[in-house]
Amino acid sequence: MVLHRLATPLIAEERPTPAPGRGEVRLRVEACGVCRTDLHLIDGELPQAHLPIVPGHEVVGTIDAVGPDVIAWKPGDRVGVPWLGGACGVCSYCAQGRENLCDTPVFTGCTRDGGYATHVLVNADFCLPLPARDYPDAALAAPLLCAGLIGGRALRLAGEGAALGLYGFGAAAHILLQVACAEGRRVYAFTRAGDVEAQMLARSLGAIWAGASDEAPPERLDAAIIFAPAGELVPIALAAVRKGGAVVCGGIHMSDIPSFPYRLLWEERRLLSVANLTRADGHAFLAAAARTRVQVHVQRYALDAANMALADLRAGRIHGAAVLVPPG
Repeated sequence: MVLHRLATPLIAEERPTPAPGRGEVRLRVEACGVCRTDLHLIDGELPQAHLPIVPGHEVVGTIDAVGPDVIAWKPGDRVGVPWLGGACGVCSYCAQGRENLCDTPVFTGCTRDGGYATHVLVNADFCLPLPARDYPDAALAAPLLCAGLIGGRALRLAGEGAALGLYGFGAAAHILLQVACAEGRRVYAFTRAGDVEAQMLARSLGAIWAGASDEAPPERLDAAIIFAPAGELVPIALAAVRKGGAVVCGGIHMSDIPSFPYRLLWEERRLLSVANLTRADGHAFLAAAARTRVQVHVQRYALDAANMALADLRAGRIHGAAVLVPPG
């Protein structure tokens, strides 16, 4: 499924099965998550995108061919492919172990073809292990590779406070809520006004309170993470956070943040963003998810129904995560 022009539907194409080059492996895709970032890509809000492009960066698949110089993987290995598909390894950020901020990164499904396909070529060094014994259902594992990983990094940046607010209860929040509860935190879930189904899901997964994003929680929060791409939530979240707390913006794109009074930021509150992820993030979060036995709620779509999945995501009809499952 290929994006040829911005703001247009994806087009189904038949292509020859690609052969892996040096340092690459080829995956037979078992599942690929549909992420809100894919909507930002299609809408032209990611200026680095290369067109035409096959979207998809929550890829689970089995290696069926390896290229020259690949020694860590072999055919039959089950792996996951996240958003960060490559880094230079030599810029100042990479040298500091901050490859998520690499000056010349490669992004899966954005600057190189991703997982809305039956097969995909990937940089072998940026695959993450997802053995079938630990993740028997590929569709349930796929959302962990972005919604989970970015959520895990956001949680680390939020600090260790006990009272945590999650604004925007979609794929990332429903995964992160379970990890945070397993750490002993009190989690408050904020949804679109009137989204009773999402609020019920949040409570069923361990949230001690769920309500609309413009409601005040029953107690001051130690930290808040905003997953909804809505800049107007920033001052709302700051107003809900106690002194010294943090508000973390967990999306790759957000609408403009409106002006707000300095008193909302004063008293050493922090406002920060999460950018991409590192391979170390991936290994750490997948280990935590396995320990927690995270329950991922998915809506499955056939590969050729990708446009329907994207439309449902845009309209807020997804509770949990949407996942494409190729034929065979």
